[in-house]
Amino acid sequence: MEKKRTPTVVFGEWAERGRDEGMAKGHQQAVDHMLEVVLNNRKSFSFLDAGCGNGWVVRQVAKHPQCVSAAGVDGAQQMIDKAKTYNSKNHYTCADLDTWIPSSPVDIVHSMEVAYYLKDPFAFLQNVYNSWLTKGGVLILGLDFYEENTVSHSWPEDCGVSIMHLFSEKHWIKLFRKAGFKEVESTRFGIKENWSGTLILKGQK
Repeated sequence: MEKKRTPTVVFGEWAERGRDEGMAKGHQQAVDHMLEVVLNNRKSFSFLDAGCGNGWVVRQVAKHPQCVSAAGVDGAQQMIDKAKTYNSKNHYTCADLDTWIPSSPVDIVHSMEVAYYLKDPFAFLQNVYNSWLTKGGVLILGLDFYEENTVSHSWPEDCGVSIMHLFSEKHWIKLFRKAGFKEVESTRFGIKENWSGTLILKGQK
């Protein structure tokens, strides 16, 4: 059996093979819904995508008429290199999401299919709350790998990834609250047969 590898190594290789395009297509509907939730009726805002991959969400949000700045951060250097080739206007950084601190806080932090790959998801949530967001800022998180979505349980083996935290919806809510977030909400998007939907969590600083 192949040895499992860290998420950044696996997804770095995906970027090299062009598999990042498929990831973007697969997540588009859920992300559009998440952005609608946080951008609806919003006045000017700054935006940061945590685990931005090739930067597709950053490029999409940057076109919003009220967006003053859009940036992305990812742990895989190949993804960041790719993001920069697609677009030089927005700012991209390669860093460890558990510990990295942006140069200035933002109004919205978005993250799709990333948090459970991190060494310490709670450290990430705490870091976002303490150092990434402005007062009143919002974190919105999308997850397909969680306890209630049983079809996802085989993914660590399927993808050969060494770090994947399988938490329940309740546990994620608890982590958000423990990190300090207020008005924590959770919903499921795109439920269908044998698929419990994308778990979407939102919290405010």
